[in-house]
Amino acid sequence: MRRAAMHPDVTRVEVIPPYGLRLAFADGTTGFIDGARWVLGKTAGVFAALRDPVEFAKVFVDVEAGTIAWPHEIDIDPDTLYELAHASPESS
Repeated sequence: MRRAAMHPDVTRVEVIPPYGLRLAFADGTTGFIDGARWVLGKTAGVFAALRDPVEFAKVFVDVEAGTIAWPHEIDIDPDTLYELAHASPESS
């Protein structure tokens, strides 16, 4: 079942090593997120598996969910991504 979106879906992801993500959205906007916020630190939880930059770089767009994901069913709410990406001074 498709989610009720508050914000446009993610349409493209590019990794900026080691943990940066440049995202494009269905509304034509883009933004940058520092993914270190999820993978570093003691509270990383499921994201700790992505501390290895090689694993982090396996990110892909989950078209059905309108977000980004990694193998092993790790993903992030697309509305959270949109908010974070548009709070960055590198967003457009």
